[in-house]
Amino acid sequence: MKKIKLTIALMAFMLLTSNLTNAQNQRYTIYQDQVKPAMQAEYEKTTKEFIEECKKNNLKGADWVTARLTDGRYLYISPIDKMADLDKDLFAPLAEKIGKENLQKYFDKFDKCYDKNGSYSVTLDKDLSYMPNGLTTNTVGQDFRKYHLFYVTPSNSKIMAAQLKTIKQLFERKNAKEYYRIYHSGYGVVGEYYMAVVSAKDETEEAKTSDENNALLGEAWSNAFSELMKFTEKYETISGVMRPDLSYAANK
Repeated sequence: MKKIKLTIALMAFMLLTSNLTNAQNQRYTIYQDQVKPAMQAEYEKTTKEFIEECKKNNLKGADWVTARLTDGRYLYISPIDKMADLDKDLFAPLAEKIGKENLQKYFDKFDKCYDKNGSYSVTLDKDLSYMPNGLTTNTVGQDFRKYHLFYVTPSNSKIMAAQLKTIKQLFERKNAKEYYRIYHSGYGVVGEYYMAVVSAKDETEEAKTSDENNALLGEAWSNAFSELMKFTEKYETISGVMRPDLSYAANK
């Protein structure tokens, strides 16, 4: 987790998730730790201790939300306005208060919990997302996440975006009850993808809503999805859950 010193964020899918409302194409940085199964308890303990240190010292400008995926990835997600934001050392004020050596002790604890980590960016696309009550990632009471990743070649990227727009229009016509956000991959990602993120109370609710939505849309949905898959190089899904207890928001 030490790279979070330079850019607080965690990928994933997606994610994804600050208190964004009615924003247009918001970019996020995601910092990702692939935590070893046997080290997850210690990793979470260290994370909570680190958050308490941030709160105690009233760290400003380093807010993040956290998601844990079923494969052991922890994603730390933060919105950014411009790429220059990535050059900021967000933990410099904390180092000044507790000392660089004490700060490094936290990062050393994190480092022994994983062998792989990294960062990347995604962009939330308002025009392709379907949330008729207002675009927001802050889905209160719906911490479960289902991520659908559609990998695409550069030559088919615009065609896929157009098909995703067609699917959104279908959802709008049918007044579909399954809402989703679309993210487009950015820097740090090998390969390009569009990612649909669905929020729900839990996995059971998500599956039930998905089945009901498929029945509502009927053959039109089957045809639209089949058309999307024509331009999809690889399709995969993964689940996760938002972790407010591992997230941090500075006092305003």
